[in-house]
Amino acid sequence: MRSIATIALIAAAATAHADESVRTGAAAYGDWRSDAPGVRRLITPADLPQPYATPTVANPSSLVSRPPGALPKAPPGFTVDLIASGLSEPRVIRTAPNGDLFVAESGAGRVLAFRADGTSPAPAKPRVFAENLPQVFGIAFYPPGPDPRWIYVATPGSVLRFPYRSGDLAASGPPETVVPDLPRGGAHWTRDLAFAPDGQTMFVSVGSATNDADGLKAIAARFMGMDQERDRADVLAFDPDGRRKRTYATGLRNCSGLTVEPASGALWCVVNEHGLGDDLPPDYATRVAEGGFYGWPWFYIGAHEDPSHKGERPDLAGKVRVPDALFQPHSAPLGITFYEGGQFPAEYRGDAFVAFHGSWNRAKRTGYKVVRLLMTDGRPTGVYEDFLVGFVAGDAGVWGRPVDVAVTRDGALLVTDDEGGAIWRVTFHS
Repeated sequence: MRSIATIALIAAAATAHADESVRTGAAAYGDWRSDAPGVRRLITPADLPQPYATPTVANPSSLVSRPPGALPKAPPGFTVDLIASGLSEPRVIRTAPNGDLFVAESGAGRVLAFRADGTSPAPAKPRVFAENLPQVFGIAFYPPGPDPRWIYVATPGSVLRFPYRSGDLAASGPPETVVPDLPRGGAHWTRDLAFAPDGQTMFVSVGSATNDADGLKAIAARFMGMDQERDRADVLAFDPDGRRKRTYATGLRNCSGLTVEPASGALWCVVNEHGLGDDLPPDYATRVAEGGFYGWPWFYIGAHEDPSHKGERPDLAGKVRVPDALFQPHSAPLGITFYEGGQFPAEYRGDAFVAFHGSWNRAKRTGYKVVRLLMTDGRPTGVYEDFLVGFVAGDAGVWGRPVDVAVTRDGALLVTDDEGGAIWRVTFHS
């Protein structure tokens, strides 16, 4: 039986086939040279090549200086401004209900607060809201709504919360440890946070410790009952005080970005998959269903069996949920937000923006951009569109790598760039 997500992707593919502006099938794949604002792509499960149709390669990017006058490129009518620079790996960015901006400066181990008064593109000089937070990533306000009383932050091994009142630019007291024992070590250190709309549940994403649960160490750990992947590749759920830990969804190799879709209240994440060649398996964005299993490490994108685990778990083949939107493999999506602002054209409202950090293990570089995920009547179409491009200087070098996206109170889009140490602001002028 086909899943709802698979049926939706098939329907979207049929629509896209009639729309010559959407690249489908082999044409949906490419590299940074084919990126341009407005280019649309649709990748479906039927488009996937065979495992290792091409070799897996290591092709890390090198940082180069941003060329004088160079700016990321957005669609016509949009303006891009640099509003902060010289930061140490800015990653997650969140807008407080009062309009202030909070940024996880992961390289410096601190959370920065920017006062944004809406009168100029650049916010005031940042204040240090909290520090001594090694590899801080996730940020969330609690309770949901206009008057939060806490700011929660996540490090690789814990979730903390700081007392907060609207307008605070520095924590008024020491943090309280809410979750002291998130699994740490291995790969994938990012931990993102989100709260259910009713404020009753806190979600925490935890990526896998290994690439694809292979190798003697992982196998020995499983047989000896010391599984290093316990509570990994999962979205965990807790009460807001950190109690009643439970597993909400599994098989999500590295769900770096969590968010809640405002209209439906559905939990979403963007996931980094591993490598079975240049064009497999796709990264993706998806609604996260309670009890949902998304395949890793045994399967990918439905019942496609990973050759590294051939024959290990045939019983799971029919239980894998197909994600809502597939992205070019190795794009490395890290952040997602839904646009509910009033500044962009009306057709953007309800769509999602996703930040692609960019490939390091693909022969031809891909990613390094922000895309728009198109929705229809609150449901994903599977089609995504290049929105902000231009961070790649050439085949070897890049001057920026997008990480996260957020919408300001006046409807602008903010993009963090950890490689360039920058924050970009995209506005629309009719």
